[in-house]
Amino acid sequence: MAKFAESAVRLLAGQDAFPLPRVIRTRYPIVLMHGFGVLAGMRRGGHLYAAATFLRMHGVLAFAPNVAPYNTVSFRSSMWADRLADIRDQTGASKVNLIAHSMGGLDARWMIAKRGMHDTIASVTTVSTPHHGTYIADYVLSQPERIREILANLADWVGAHAVAGGEADFRTALSELTLEHVSTAFNPAIENHPDVRYASYAGAAGKGTETPINPILKIGNSILYAAEGPNDGIVSVESAKWGRFEETLEADHAAQVGLSLGINSRFSSNDFYLRLVLELAKDGC
Repeated sequence: MAKFAESAVRLLAGQDAFPLPRVIRTRYPIVLMHGFGVLAGMRRGGHLYAAATFLRMHGVLAFAPNVAPYNTVSFRSSMWADRLADIRDQTGASKVNLIAHSMGGLDARWMIAKRGMHDTIASVTTVSTPHHGTYIADYVLSQPERIREILANLADWVGAHAVAGGEADFRTALSELTLEHVSTAFNPAIENHPDVRYASYAGAAGKGTETPINPILKIGNSILYAAEGPNDGIVSVESAKWGRFEETLEADHAAQVGLSLGINSRFSSNDFYLRLVLELAKDGC
């Protein structure tokens, strides 16, 4: 009877000595950079707001700013540079670590190469960034003019109102994500800096894998698979490789920012970003 009572007390009133998550210390703050588009961030504070909030529960100085969702790399990078300056002012940090999803990775590389920000950026970790372009951009731009016009007008209107100061230029931005532009124009001009740690992750789901894919991404997944092979619905595995390639995630493009919709319950975006931060802390970043 005594043992039963003891077990009942533990079950009902038992308390851990340290009930909150363990604190993780990185040398520099973490900045999560979002990609192209706005839908994944609607009513969520932004694409990666939830991940930044989760990291803060572990004592990580994590930020998830928002910039223009439908504009060029150079335009977005100018906004990112302002965001990073504000974060350094807030924290007193001399540098930051960038974890960039999708197009955000191109923005990060552009800032380092074109704005000379290697002295304020310690590392860039990209997740499903189209480092060699994506056929999805080529496919959209190959559609009839009327369809392109409707898409551009809608995206430009939404983009112009989504973020303060966030002008939109959907067509030009999309053209910068094409296979030809990234491979022949962007990459030759945007070289890695030796003082910055570069690492990358890819995602794969749907065709060619055993990982289910979000229905919204299913058509794009099939189109991209025929052109580039295994992909996450937006970016192929091969295109996502840059710097030190770490691994291919069993997750589609939406699941990588926490929009699994119950489709891929095995992947936790919060746990993934926490793992990235632990790696950065271990590497002294």
